[in-house]
Amino acid sequence: MVNSLEQTLEFFVTITLELVILFLGISFLVGLMLEYVPPERIRKAMGGEGALGNVVGAAFGSITPFCSCSTIPLTMGFLNAGAPFGATMSFLIASPLLNPIILGMMVAFMGWQVALAYWAIAFVLAVFSGMLWSRLGLAKEVKRVRVTGGHEEEDDDGPKYKKAWRFAFSTFKGMFVYLLIGVSIGAVIYGLLPDQLIVSVAGPGDPLSVPVAAVIGIPLYIRAETIIPIGVALLDKGMGVGTVIALLIGGAGASIPEVSMLAGIFKRKLVIAFLATILTVAIMAGYLIDIIV
Repeated sequence: MVNSLEQTLEFFVTITLELVILFLGISFLVGLMLEYVPPERIRKAMGGEGALGNVVGAAFGSITPFCSCSTIPLTMGFLNAGAPFGATMSFLIASPLLNPIILGMMVAFMGWQVALAYWAIAFVLAVFSGMLWSRLGLAKEVKRVRVTGGHEEEDDDGPKYKKAWRFAFSTFKGMFVYLLIGVSIGAVIYGLLPDQLIVSVAGPGDPLSVPVAAVIGIPLYIRAETIIPIGVALLDKGMGVGTVIALLIGGAGASIPEVSMLAGIFKRKLVIAFLATILTVAIMAGYLIDIIV
């Protein structure tokens, strides 16, 4: 079924308003959290014995709404400051995939069951991957590069809630264009693509749709904030939930710009391990979520 122009515009306006409210609200809460729990305290906690450091690293990644431009310098900052390699890699994997903005959007548009399953699968695999990379001795695959700059602490003694709001609006300004792009594409899909086409190409019954979506997502460079509204439209058209999740993880977790940046600080083996891990996470999460949901 192809929807009318009026329904398409209604989809665009409704989803845009909901995303803006969610984005600002969740970003404000994240800003407050970062005011009370600064990254330096997290770095020290990442030095815990055994798997504890990996859990802390993945947990910190899951509360930071950072894109790769911020995640990678922060990753190198942790390594330069002496944080354990495995814990830092758990942070690197979790950060673009598990931030609270993405999870909030998933709860609102895909349901809490999908969001919870997605978070659990990605979190466990981020922790496990960091531990595995450390056991395999991949720490020696980090180039001796020191990264300066990144997120600078502001010399501001104002109230924490005001700084949190500034953080929220600053984050929102950087992401708003991507949100509009995603909603626009989603509205076109919702309004113009026939349901039968989506179901035949990537419906829940097609076992190959999940790995294909995971592979396609990487070169597309689809930010997670962009794919959510696109995913909403694709779900409405009949695409499998697992296929949408695989596309999200592939695009947000291992985009070409991020891989290019990683190649500047990681040697080839570690870059390959990173790509293989993201692809594995995308495929496993896609299949498991289809089974669970």
